[in-house]
Amino acid sequence: MADTSDDTPAGYAYAVSAYFLWGGLPIYLKALSHLPAMEVVAHRVIWSLPIIGVLILITGRTADLKVALRSPRMLAMGALTALFISINWGIYIWAIANERTLDGALGYYINPLATVFLGAVLLGDRLGRLQWTAVGLAALAVIILTIEEGGLPWVALGLMLSWVAYAFCKRQLPIGPNQGFFLEVAILCVPAFAYVAWMGATGQGSFMAGVASDTWLLMGCGLVTAVPLIFYVNGAKLLRLSTIGILQYIAPTLIFLVAVFLFDEPFGPARMIAFPMIWAALALYSVALFRQSRKVAQR
Repeated sequence: MADTSDDTPAGYAYAVSAYFLWGGLPIYLKALSHLPAMEVVAHRVIWSLPIIGVLILITGRTADLKVALRSPRMLAMGALTALFISINWGIYIWAIANERTLDGALGYYINPLATVFLGAVLLGDRLGRLQWTAVGLAALAVIILTIEEGGLPWVALGLMLSWVAYAFCKRQLPIGPNQGFFLEVAILCVPAFAYVAWMGATGQGSFMAGVASDTWLLMGCGLVTAVPLIFYVNGAKLLRLSTIGILQYIAPTLIFLVAVFLFDEPFGPARMIAFPMIWAALALYSVALFRQSRKVAQR
């Protein structure tokens, strides 16, 4: 949530940069698509840790981490959020490697609508007419894709559910986002190091074992993972919640464009119907969010 009641130029710069980096991430991950998805996930974890660790040391935010490491409840919650984010990463990397990037875009488009719906169901949030209409349009779009594919669009739904679960549990972790991310990757580093070591010992690993570009790309996974998150966290502090809510569509839109025009993924009749329905739903959601923000500002 933003700390200010007004948007700032710095906030826009941080947030837009984060969403553009996330939107271009499929291009980077496509270069690693010949490697196992779990190996890429493991290196995202391993190389993110030093980057976020240095940031926390520079900003002097180590006190929260010390408290978290002494609290079994916070460690358990950190392990849960780490599980959900690793599932999300794994599905996304697999989708890009298997020409399902469009499904990834769909999953991230419906994230905010799913969050609103679950807020109504689980937390008792009251939704207005526009919000219910937006949720209904999104659900209908998923039904259309399910009928066309002969099964649920599990990539999109898996990304959506894992991210919503991650965001929901993250709210229960009473430390800053950077410290929380450090805690998550620190927990994940244990299985990540074990997996990379096993891959290396069995001759299946790609790190420092073959093409040099693969090694450099795997090391770069830390930068492409941690930097957008750092930008986003700083941007969110300097922008209103409604502004962040609208800007978040930049990333899936760029993912969509990359999938269609760069990766040349098929955009059949069902998707030609479903995606405009999602866009219409997001437009209604944005209008509702903007109206709600104005009402709060006028109080």
